[in-house]
Amino acid sequence: MKLIVGLGNPGAKYARNRHNIGFMVLDRIVEDHGFPAWKSKHQGVVSEGRFGSDRVILLKPETYMNKSGDSVGAAMRFHKLEPEDVIVLHDEIDLAPGKVRWKVGGGHAGHNGLRSVHAHIGPDYARVRLGVGHPGHKDAVPGYVLRDFPKADEEWLDDVIRGCSDGAPHLAVGDGPKFMNAVALRVKPPRSGSGNSKVDKPKVSEPPQSAKDDARSPLQKLMDRFS
Repeated sequence: MKLIVGLGNPGAKYARNRHNIGFMVLDRIVEDHGFPAWKSKHQGVVSEGRFGSDRVILLKPETYMNKSGDSVGAAMRFHKLEPEDVIVLHDEIDLAPGKVRWKVGGGHAGHNGLRSVHAHIGPDYARVRLGVGHPGHKDAVPGYVLRDFPKADEEWLDDVIRGCSDGAPHLAVGDGPKFMNAVALRVKPPRSGSGNSKVDKPKVSEPPQSAKDDARSPLQKLMDRFS
């Protein structure tokens, strides 16, 4: 069994913030895969379901970002899970918008949600790093992640969220590479084509009709030009 955690802040005020992309992914998984409605538990809200025979618990902590570990730790203890059973989805300012990376273990890189999770369960859990871009200066980071995604980001954001939902069954078994492949198929779909598909050939400009009918020799054309 896996505990899949999306990080974010509770409440409508924060719902579309960059910091809440982890919540957004879990909401899409629930909708796409027919999971039950969220219910309050473990200082957050949970939805429990299955991908085939693989049971998963989706968790959105409601402790606010900097205390996410309180909720994650409570859920782990209740279900008797180990850190390797946990997958955390979170915003990542050190990745360009639309980029997604899978990682197991490592530091928290100053992310307050991960810092809290580290404090409760250590670093040996898996993460899905969801790129939101960097504002350009570290002092601008808090305000940046607590602002809504602009409309210009909606297309890539939807692709990333849906791609993560497509790959959720692979998260249920901890298969990072297959999860990443599912995301890539949504974010960068393969070009359609087969051996008998029609390919547009480059157009070649036709010379004007008068040029095609001109039977003069090159020398005659030159002489006529200067006559």
